[in-house]
Amino acid sequence: MGSTPNDEGPGKGSTLATAQFVPPPPHELMNALGAFETFLHQGRATVPLLVRCGLAHAQFETIHPFLDGNGRVGRLLITLMLCEEEALTRPLLYLSVFLKAHRAEYYDRLTAIRKHGHWEPWLKFFLRGISVTARAASRTAHDIVTLRETHRAAVAKNAKALKLLDHLFQQPLVSPKRIAEVVACSHPTAVKLALDLQGRGWLKEVTGFERNRAYRYQPYLDLFHRESVESAFDAPHTCTP
Repeated sequence: MGSTPNDEGPGKGSTLATAQFVPPPPHELMNALGAFETFLHQGRATVPLLVRCGLAHAQFETIHPFLDGNGRVGRLLITLMLCEEEALTRPLLYLSVFLKAHRAEYYDRLTAIRKHGHWEPWLKFFLRGISVTARAASRTAHDIVTLRETHRAAVAKNAKALKLLDHLFQQPLVSPKRIAEVVACSHPTAVKLALDLQGRGWLKEVTGFERNRAYRYQPYLDLFHRESVESAFDAPHTCTP
């Protein structure tokens, strides 16, 4: 935790006189965190979980206890709360992409809380982010299943290719040496298998070398690198074999 004041947001790196927001001073930090912890426990009885997550995130960002990394911890806090209270069975919902895509509005809403006590607009923004992110995650999960079924069907008669595909969904970066280990084949057979999947547009060579090549399972990784969570709804449903 920091022993000196720190600023945040678009004005990060400013002086105390010019920063858009200055968190509580260090000597108030433990009291603020103590009150924050009390809310996390006592709020369960009276505040719905998602609303509590929104309130907790905004308050943590306002306390801003660390010199760096407050945003990451604050976003992780949302996921941890959802998992701890079993709204999620796995930590599969992250607001990072949504907040990055709406960065200006995010800081504006937090600033409005601090200056004017405008909690309701912040909560509407936060809950919209949860909704959009959850629906995008569901869509991505659906697309992963579709991709897996489509690609498996395309190589259904090739036992080695099927085994490699199963591995790629766990580790989407492979080398011929690793392929040989996974499917229990010779190195030349592994190279041939990699080239076959590369020819289908599934594997992409990433080193540019003639030897010691490495490949990534590009269609799978593309599902996780959409520019925004909203773009998940614009992506096509079908996968080309």
